[in-house]
Order: sequence, then structure tokens, then C-alpha cells
Amino acid sequence: MPALVTHWLGGGLVLVGSVFMIIGAVGLLRMPDVFTRMHATAVSDTLGAGLILVGLMFISGLTLVTVKLFFLILFFGLTSPVATHAVARAALHAGVKPELGEGVEAEAISGEGPQSKP
Repeated sequence: MPALVTHWLGGGLVLVGSVFMIIGAVGLLRMPDVFTRMHATAVSDTLGAGLILVGLMFISGLTLVTVKLFFLILFFGLTSPVATHAVARAALHAGVKPELGEGVEAEAISGEGPQSKP
């Protein structure tokens, strides 16, 4: 009976993670500029992949595969936000301007303020 519960729990986590990945894909298509697209995909990608891998950990049981999946979650959780940040900085450096809402000053997010100097 416990094996059945862990398989159902793992399958549910894989399903929820897949839904987050689909939401991220829709966000990639629907968002107006590169920065909001990166935000939508990075958040949903990290969370979706993490949930899928945790679900696979439940399905595999306590084996060496579980340890490998844990290290994969750790690696993906650390590298995905850093890569997204690097791409956003490269886009700003290339001159891509974000679409601003009403009342937002361009100098506050242009990357040319005093807080962004090396």
C-alpha cells in the first residue's frame, strides 16, 4: 500500500510540474518583451522542473537514482536563475529596452544608475 501512495504522489508532482512548464510556455508566447518573457519562463521552468524531479524521486524510491535526482535538482536550482540573470544583463547591455508601465522612470531600470557600476 505505501508503494502505491508514493507512486500516486510522485505522479501528481510530475503532473503539477508539467502544468507549470506549460504555463511557462504560454507566458513565453504571451508576454510583451524579452524581460517579462524571461521572468515567466525562468520561474515556471525552475519550479516545474523541480516538481517533476521531486516526483521522480518519489517514484524511484530510496535508491542511488534518488541521490542523483537530488543533485540534479540542486544543480538546476542554482544554474537556472543565474543563467536567466546573465541573459537579462546581456540584453540590457545590447540595448534592449523593457516596455515600461505608466509612471515608471527609464533611468531606474536602464542599468546606468550609480548602483550598477562595477
